Amino acid sequence: MKSRMTLIVAAALLVAPAFAQWNNLKTPGIPRMADGKPNLTAPAPHTSDGKPDLSGIWRMGGRGPGREFGYDYDVTQNQADLITPWARGVRQQRLQEFRKDSPLSHCMPVSVTFLNFRSLLRLVQTPGLIVTMHESPNSPHRLIFLDGRELPKDPSPTWLGYSVGRWEGDTLVVNSVGFNDQGWLDVGGNPQTESLRLTERFRRPDFGHLEYEATFNDPKVFTKPFTIRTVKTYAADTEIMEDVCENERSREHLSGGANLPADLLAKNAGLYSVAGRDVEVTVSGQQLIVKDAAHARDQIFVARSESYFLSSVSEDFLEFAKNSNGTVVSFTRTEGNKKEQGARKK
Repeated sequence: MKSRMTLIVAAALLVAPAFAQWNNLKTPGIPRMADGKPNLTAPAPHTSDGKPDLSGIWRMGGRGPGREFGYDYDVTQNQADLITPWARGVRQQRLQEFRKDSPLSHCMPVSVTFLNFRSLLRLVQTPGLIVTMHESPNSPHRLIFLDGRELPKDPSPTWLGYSVGRWEGDTLVVNSVGFNDQGWLDVGGNPQTESLRLTERFRRPDFGHLEYEATFNDPKVFTKPFTIRTVKTYAADTEIMEDVCENERSREHLSGGANLPADLLAKNAGLYSVAGRDVEVTVSGQQLIVKDAAHARDQIFVARSESYFLSSVSEDFLEFAKNSNGTVVSFTRTEGNKKEQGARKK
C-alpha cells in the first residue's frame, strides 16, 4: 500500500487539477447558437487595429476541463532519437525517482510548454502586450511584448523566459530566451536549460479554436530543432480559478524506485499474450519497457520491488508472478479497477 500511495501522491504533484467553476456564468459577448451553446465555428474576432484577437480562456481540445492532456504529456514521446545522451540520462534518472524532485513537487513553476499543453490558459491581448495566465500551481504570469522591443542579449535566467512577439499575417510568432535550468519541459522529465530557444505560433482560424505550435531549439537537450502542435478550444462560461500548491506537506511520502540487479530485471523480460495481443517487455537501464499497442504512450515502468513495477506516466502498475521454479510466467496490469492478465509466451 505504501508503494501505491507513493505513486498517487507523485501523480498529484504533477497533474494540476484545473476544475474552473463560476456558478451560473455566461461569458458575455460571444456568438451563440439557437440552443445557447457557443458557436465555435463563428468568425474569429479582431481588435480595433485589425489584428486577430486571441483573448479568451483556452483548454486542450476534446478532453474536458482538467487533465486535458492526461498524465502522459511528453514532448519527445516515441522520438528517442531527438534526445542527446546527456538529456536522456537526466530523464531516465528522473523517471527512476518517480519525478519526486519535479518543480511541482517543490511547489515551483514548470515550463512554458508544460503549461500550454496541460492547464487552462487565459490570454489577455492589448496592442503592445499579451498577458498569459494559467490555472496551474505556482504559475507566474507571462508577458509577451508586442511593442517592437528586441530580446535581451544577456538575460537573467527565469522559469518562463523573456518573450517578444510579432504578427505574420494572422499568426502571432513568439520568440523566447532566458530560461533557467530548473524547469522541466514535460511530465517525462526532459530538462530545460539556459540554452533553450523557443518559438511559438498562435493562430485563431475561427472563434472557438486556437492553433498552437512550439519549436524547441536547444543543442544540449535535442539533436535537432523540432516542433510539436496542438489545437486548443475556447472554454466558454467558465473562469480560471486560484490554484495553490500545498504539496510540500506530502513530500515525506515520496520516494524513488528500487535499483535492482540486472539479472533480476531480466527475469521479467519476454513476450506475453494479453487478451489476444502480444506485449513485449524489455529492459533499459533500471527500467522495464513495455510495448503494448493498447497502451502505446505508457511504456516505461520503474521497479518498487523485484516483481512490482509502477508506470512513469500514469497510475497503472504491473505485478509479475513466478512458478515454483522461480521463473516468471505471467503479469497482471492494473489500471484503476481494471485488471489484465498476461501469460508469458517466451
